[in-house]
Amino acid sequence: MKIAFVGKGGSGKTTLSSLFIRHLAATGAPVVAVDADINQHLGPALGLNEAEAAALPAMGERLPLIKDHLRGTNPRISSADEMIKTTPPGEGSRLLRVCEDNPVYDACARPVELDGGAVRLMVTGPFTDADLGVACYHSKTGAVELCLNHLVDGPGEYVVVDMTAGSDSFASGMFTRFDITFLVAEPTRKGVSVYRQYKEYARDFGVALKVVGNKVQGQEDLDFLRAEAGDDLLVTVGHSDWVRALEKGRPPRFDLLEDANRRALHLLRTAVDSTYELRDWERYTRQMVDFHLRNARSWGNARTGVDLAAQVDPDFVLGEEVSANA
Repeated sequence: MKIAFVGKGGSGKTTLSSLFIRHLAATGAPVVAVDADINQHLGPALGLNEAEAAALPAMGERLPLIKDHLRGTNPRISSADEMIKTTPPGEGSRLLRVCEDNPVYDACARPVELDGGAVRLMVTGPFTDADLGVACYHSKTGAVELCLNHLVDGPGEYVVVDMTAGSDSFASGMFTRFDITFLVAEPTRKGVSVYRQYKEYARDFGVALKVVGNKVQGQEDLDFLRAEAGDDLLVTVGHSDWVRALEKGRPPRFDLLEDANRRALHLLRTAVDSTYELRDWERYTRQMVDFHLRNARSWGNARTGVDLAAQVDPDFVLGEEVSANA
């Protein structure tokens, strides 16, 4: 299952995504965690110190390797240079799986030990001095989008992505790559404004969106979120002494997390698991192709010197490829 955590900056989406990752790992579930935010905080939220987080390999710096592996023997893509972030898989492409070993994981993923289990962590990488003033951050998140386009997963397997803040993720088609999106919202006007904007943008794409209320201090906050988010409000989370200890660098054992917050994480997983049977592989593939063709029409053909529309395999449906190789 592919899960995104989104929300305005400072809403707590990284903290909540890290708690959900810990919750999954504690049950023994296989997890790939991805930090796709411009501010790289997921590693520290999972317990890495500053040096360990800084040493994580950046996906954006290994894009040629990622492209070369994923294109496989696809006859529509003659070289890695022809691939862009939206390039869809086709016959001969290599697909990524959660529980396998492959060159992409070898180069970009590192194991993180957590209470009761371990996860693979991948990061886009932060801005460097060379990027300032000349680079767009979406070129770095393109590595994540390309991997998601080629990633297949089954029930009980989880890919959790901590996304860029606000509605910035709509600058690419990556927002359609998830089985469910959790929008973390504070009980404030600014907090729910991001929810409204996200819901409006996602409305025509079949995005499963649920709101997680954070920093909720009482009935008035709860009533506010219910009035603003309606049935999209899944659960709320309040103050956590466990999280405060984590932020000080002294996290207790995860099984000491407050009961109310443990129940909230359980509700998130139940919501995730319930979406598996709703997967529409034809729509998933169609959206992937649609965003690729938009890129081809807007800038991709001129920039690459390649007819990117020719990369689309009209007979390829990702779900059929998964079933054939199950």
